[in-house]
Amino acid sequence: MITRRTFNNLVSAGVPAAWAALGSRNARGAINSNFNGVQIGTITYSFKQDVRKPEEIIPDLVTLGIGSVELMSDDAERMAGAPPIPNFGFGAKLTPEQQAAIDEGKRQRKEWRAKATSASLQKVRQRFDDSGIRLQILCYNMAADIEDDEIEHAFRMARAFGVAAISSTSTVKVARRVAPFADKHQIIWGGHNHAEVDNPNEFASVQSLELVLSLSKFFGVNLDIGHFTAGNQDAVAFIQKHHDRITNLHLKDRKRNKGPNVPWGQGDTPIREVLLMMRSNKYKFPANIELEYPIPEGSNSVKEIAKCLQYAKNCLET
Repeated sequence: MITRRTFNNLVSAGVPAAWAALGSRNARGAINSNFNGVQIGTITYSFKQDVRKPEEIIPDLVTLGIGSVELMSDDAERMAGAPPIPNFGFGAKLTPEQQAAIDEGKRQRKEWRAKATSASLQKVRQRFDDSGIRLQILCYNMAADIEDDEIEHAFRMARAFGVAAISSTSTVKVARRVAPFADKHQIIWGGHNHAEVDNPNEFASVQSLELVLSLSKFFGVNLDIGHFTAGNQDAVAFIQKHHDRITNLHLKDRKRNKGPNVPWGQGDTPIREVLLMMRSNKYKFPANIELEYPIPEGSNSVKEIAKCLQYAKNCLET
């Protein structure tokens, strides 16, 4: 077994991460990143800081040895042939010209969505299957101005991909509009929480999340334990109470009192406690790495995700 110290030494020395892949392959060729019964995956948002291209995602996951993925809708649509929406970098301050380019990209994407077929989307799923990676969750964020035809498109995508659920950063107000679509398609929609616990329209407080759960039997929670901790709430207690309604977790480390995202082990998030509880109780929802702390100079998203994966594996195998 590769220890955390050995792995970090390999990464620092520049050894290709494939040599230190933490997952394994089973007899059918599927990548196995399930450690003592806990499925560790990642959301493709984790690759966004260094603006990796959609076509790099599958090779990166293979290199890392991660066999379960939560696919961002933009990555999914790009892989299906959609025109790109310009990306000017993580957290960049946009000029008027850049914003205009983004708006035009969104207009073209809307036209593409109207013509997209299930067959073109299913080819995306097949690419993951052929690489031994299980496409489990579609992340389709829904802003306040989302139109009904786009909500319908999100559920059509989820059906074509055959995913277990949709995860979504959204609001309580939008969730009320989404509920009839979830009921119609009978596909689970999981609200993703943040730390704005004082805003009742946000997915943040225990009360707001429980309200969302009451809107549809097909509603769940994509619990981000880092944001939950930053809002000074107890992730372990929430999971224990609502484990049967959790679509997936987002694993990250944040400080309390809406503190920053930090490298794993440097914050207040009970990552180890949550993973061990999942192992003890045999919870089957995936725990997905979400790389959100700033990438150190000289590193990249693949190296940092690998460190997070090793951290999770160490928690589960000790």
